[in-house]
Amino acid sequence: MSLAVRAARAWRRPRVFAVLTLAGLVLGALLGLTARVTGAGWLASTLDTIGSLFTGLLQFTVVPLVFLAIVIGIVSLRDLGGGRAAARLGGRTVAWFAGTSLIAVLIGLAIGLIGRPGEGVTLTADPDAVRQVGEKTPGSWQSLLTGLVPDNPVAAFAGNEVLQVVVSALLVGAAAYALKDKADPFVAFSRSAFEIVLTIVRWVVVLAPVGVIGLIGNAFATYGSGVVSSLFGFIAAVYLGCALVLFVVYPVLLKAVAGIGPRRFFAVTWPLLQFAFVSRSSGASLPLTRQAAIDLGVERNYAGFAVPLGSTTKMDGCAAVYPALATIFIAHVAGYPLAAWQYLVIVAVAVFGALATAGTTGWFTMLTLTLAAVGMPPEVIAAGIAVVIGIDPILDMMRTATNVAGQVTVPVLVAGQEGLLDREDAETPDEGGVTTVAGSGPGAAAGGGAPSALSAADDGAGATAGAPARG
Repeated sequence: MSLAVRAARAWRRPRVFAVLTLAGLVLGALLGLTARVTGAGWLASTLDTIGSLFTGLLQFTVVPLVFLAIVIGIVSLRDLGGGRAAARLGGRTVAWFAGTSLIAVLIGLAIGLIGRPGEGVTLTADPDAVRQVGEKTPGSWQSLLTGLVPDNPVAAFAGNEVLQVVVSALLVGAAAYALKDKADPFVAFSRSAFEIVLTIVRWVVVLAPVGVIGLIGNAFATYGSGVVSSLFGFIAAVYLGCALVLFVVYPVLLKAVAGIGPRRFFAVTWPLLQFAFVSRSSGASLPLTRQAAIDLGVERNYAGFAVPLGSTTKMDGCAAVYPALATIFIAHVAGYPLAAWQYLVIVAVAVFGALATAGTTGWFTMLTLTLAAVGMPPEVIAAGIAVVIGIDPILDMMRTATNVAGQVTVPVLVAGQEGLLDREDAETPDEGGVTTVAGSGPGAAAGGGAPSALSAADDGAGATAGAPARG
């Protein structure tokens, strides 16, 4: 066996890959700081190019992956007990989405009321940033409702309109479910297309240690210490709120409802959380999230439905913790006092407006929706967002990690209640102590310990002999 082949296989091993990713984070930070301190424009530009190429490859797969995963997931619900069982699973999933969002937004409000971020801080928004904010489309209930169904499905795919793609997938999946055997050719095609997209994702994920060098390096090279230090209280508040949800709320619920302890949960999800942190994309993390849920014992067919749906609508970081804290911060900076009823509005928007976060600009949509709902003047909204938008990549890392943790947690909770959780599998540690990216297509093993996408690249589809061909 050649040295190159041995190196490639070693690169794909879970523990080696995790170390390489962490090394990429450290190296990227050092290179970014070097570019910032020395003024090396060529280095900053190189880091930006590497990060942009990696992000572009990830975004290339998001829309087809979300569409195909939801369609296959809905059709797969037929194996779980028919229409009534599917409706019950869907209802309970949405209820847990809302319930955990309520807890998250209450945590955000509590931190904001106690820590009072922004109080006594005087910041002046950059006029160019205010202009850029004004050019963006703000979130509103009307635009959300009118934009649910695309006039042209092809345009929705081409324009990366993730929410419209989700609605289209739900309609197509429901129709395929209703047609049963008549839709088998389409379902077979969708499964094959899903495997093709998953294979591309696996190839892209292998490049993560290199990609994170560019992503983290560009962040350090771009944002000076002055901006970060002036907004440090707000950054700390957002990280604290997300950390409480991620490291306290989810583990407590998992232990109480599904019987899965924190050690097992984080052993399985830690590579996923690392990837979500650096990629800042729930959509790009979808294969990893789906496999993490399966490795925790969730029935494969249900995971194929709940995780893709959650990847576009279940965002406790972006849609609950962050809007609550950002609204309080902007109100303090602008000297705009909030009344008790406005805090209740923040809670209501977080619980019922999660759909507005679908897509790559979800945080912006959700924040403008929240600020408008509490009655802030347009000029205050524009100036406030212009202040926080500069540090958004720093905030988005923790927000996204929290999002994907919730997208794993809810399917596990529902599966535990519905008897769809393989508890023996969920309590058996994986070899090496961690589970990495998804070898989660129809050819993957039915339980935990399925081969990761990294190891699957060595042996083709990464299938286990005799595994059921299900999505």
